[in-house]
Amino acid sequence: MRVIAGKYKRRQLKTVNSHLTRPTTDKNKENLFNMIGPYFSGGICLDLFSGSGGLGIEAISRGMDELYCVDKQYKAYATIKENIQSLNIDDITHVYKMDYQKALALFADEKIHFDLVFLDPPYGMKINEKIISFMAEHDMLSDGCLIIIEDLKEEIFNVCEPFILKKQQSYGITTLWILEYKE
Repeated sequence: MRVIAGKYKRRQLKTVNSHLTRPTTDKNKENLFNMIGPYFSGGICLDLFSGSGGLGIEAISRGMDELYCVDKQYKAYATIKENIQSLNIDDITHVYKMDYQKALALFADEKIHFDLVFLDPPYGMKINEKIISFMAEHDMLSDGCLIIIEDLKEEIFNVCEPFILKKQQSYGITTLWILEYKE
């Protein structure tokens, strides 16, 4: 796995040596970033089910200012830390080894507002709607925040205000939903 574009283009990233994570392929990552815009002009990114941290690191490489990575698995946490250290971006990256619900509560308490959110939970959990509703209710999303959800193609996802479906694309067994938050 590697960084596709931006400041850290072509840099190799380690993947988690575990059956509990499934990294987004380089091809799907490239397609995703082509859909949401190739580069960013700052902002705060959340990669809630980080795995190796590849999506969030790609966003940093393409211009996001700050990154919050969360994963409850120790091997994932260690891999994210290693990838961040290899790129020397420790100063703009925060890594948490905790359950997503605890992380969301912590970020809500700290009044952090995100501009870009990646949600790629383990398939079949059916929690994406609950997560984005929590974030909206707790004022955690900046106006215009993009939310990228990766889940199984057969997963039903109801988009309602204050969210707008910008794009939906399927790749094999996976579907990407790109939502925008509008206050």
